[in-house]
This record gives sequence, structure tokens and C-alpha cells, in this order.
Amino acid sequence: MMLIFGLAFVLLCAITMAFLFIYFTSVTYAKVVRFKEEQFYLNPKTGEKLPFPSIEDKSTLLLSVIVPAYNEEKRLPAMLEECLHYLENMLRTNPESTFEVIIVDDGSTDRTTQIGLSYSEKFGCDKVRVLTLSSNRGKGGAVRLGMLSSRGKQLLFADADGATTFEDISKLQENLQHLIKGQTRDEALGLVCGSRAHLEKEAIASRSLFRTFLMKGFHLLVWLLAARSIRDTQCGFKLLTRSTAKLCFPNLHIERWAFDVELIYIAEYLNIPTGEVSVRWLEIEGSKIVPVWSWLQMGRDLLLIWFRYSTGAWKIRLYS
Repeated sequence: MMLIFGLAFVLLCAITMAFLFIYFTSVTYAKVVRFKEEQFYLNPKTGEKLPFPSIEDKSTLLLSVIVPAYNEEKRLPAMLEECLHYLENMLRTNPESTFEVIIVDDGSTDRTTQIGLSYSEKFGCDKVRVLTLSSNRGKGGAVRLGMLSSRGKQLLFADADGATTFEDISKLQENLQHLIKGQTRDEALGLVCGSRAHLEKEAIASRSLFRTFLMKGFHLLVWLLAARSIRDTQCGFKLLTRSTAKLCFPNLHIERWAFDVELIYIAEYLNIPTGEVSVRWLEIEGSKIVPVWSWLQMGRDLLLIWFRYSTGAWKIRLYS
């Protein structure tokens, strides 16, 4: 009996020391690291390097589309074709539907940047720009730097695999207009998440019992520890206002897969209106997520998000 109590005491001390270590080594306020070469984009027609604008600047376009891409030379072209076809049609229909697409190459080792630049040359660098990161940051880090370099009143980030039908952005825009109704236009706050929650039954039917257990467990952890307003936090199709991006993205600590959860957590903490809209989604081969390992990593990050924010190890800075 004494041995059991002794082991329990040692385990408790080890857990306490681990939490204390996490607390005291945490960086209270998020820091955005951006190297000098990441502050410019290339005009492929002239070879000139031009500075990206800042999220602090006033918007000059209706929509910015941020596409994080890591080794996506094979899947990126189909996504860009669908995206740009839709946006060009909208612009022809309504001259106020101005847009830009920012492809953020997250330290790829393939031809992702070259593929992006070919579209920049075809459509012009006012419509398509490539932000090439010096090293791999993770999806969250790539999305953040793209957001901070954008010009739109509305900002969408969309996965490079093209899994979500791009024209469903119209559903998100309609919901966003509902969320910001009555707010001052230049300071309006709102975040709308594309959702695959309506496809959950179909997904469960095609998954093993173990993978279904992990998926359900992850969703439960998200609800218990971080975000309660959104069922599908991980769908890579989210639309927000410029003011929302300005508040949320400089505060992101998580740069990898669980960044979506922290983004929604911050939005809920700041009482930013959120919405969730069903979108058409098709699984595309070549996903960078390793089903079991990635979910375990995200589970760990969820626990860290909860612990660090609840203890004050992480804090949210309010930007004016």
C-alpha cells in the first residue's frame, strides 16, 4: 500500500513539475516572426520585388484569398483554376467584386512557388501574389503571414487541395453579412467557418472504429477545452472581416494544425460573432495529415491551449 501511495506521490510531483515548466517557459504574448525576404513578392513580368501591404492599412479590395501551400505542385493548379475562374466571373458580373489570391509557399521543396508565379504572370500580380516563406512554419504560420499581407475587406483562407467547392464562398459571404449587420462597416467583426459536420455520418461509415474513436475524442476535447460555437473547427475554408483578422491573427501562438481551434477560441473570447455554414467537400488524395499521429498532436495542442490560457501563461493583446 505504501508503495502505491509512493508511486502516486511521485507521479503527482512529476505532473506538477511538468505543468510548472510549461507555465514558466510559455511566451505570454504571441510573436510574429517575419524575415526580410518574406516582406516582398515578385512581379514575374518585370522581375521586380515589391513590398507586401500590411493588415494595418485600409482595405483596397473586396476579397483576399489566402492559400497556404506546402509541397503542393500537383494539387495547387486545379484549386487555382477553380478559384480564379469563379472570382473572374464574379468580377465581370460586378466590378466591385475585386479580389486577390495570395499563395503562401510554406517552405516547400518542390515547385510550389514556380506554379504560383505562373498564375501571377498569367493574371497579373495585382490579382495573384506569391509569398514564399524562408522555412516551414506550419499551416497556421503560413495562413497568419498571408492574412497580415492582404488588402481585402473580407479575408478567406482556403486549402490548396481544393477539397471545398470554391463557389460555396457565396454561402459564407451571405452569413458574414448577417453577422455584421448593424456594425460599423470599417470596424465590423465576424468569422464564418465552412463546415463538413453534415457529412459526419458518411465519414463514420467509411472509417475504422479506432479512427472514429479518435475523431469523436478530438471533437469532445475541442468542445470541453477550447471552442463551443463551431462543430467543425478543422475545415480549411474560413471567412472573416479585416478587423477580425487584425485582432485575431497577431495573437495566434499555435502555428500548426490546431491553429484553427485557437483562432476560434480567440474569437469567442473577444465576443466576435461566429457562424458555421455547410459546404460541399470532397476528400482529395495527398493530404499532409497523418490520421492518428496528427490527431494526437492536435490533442496535445488542445490541452496546451486550455492550460496556458486558463492559467494566464498565454494572454490576448487587444490591438487598436
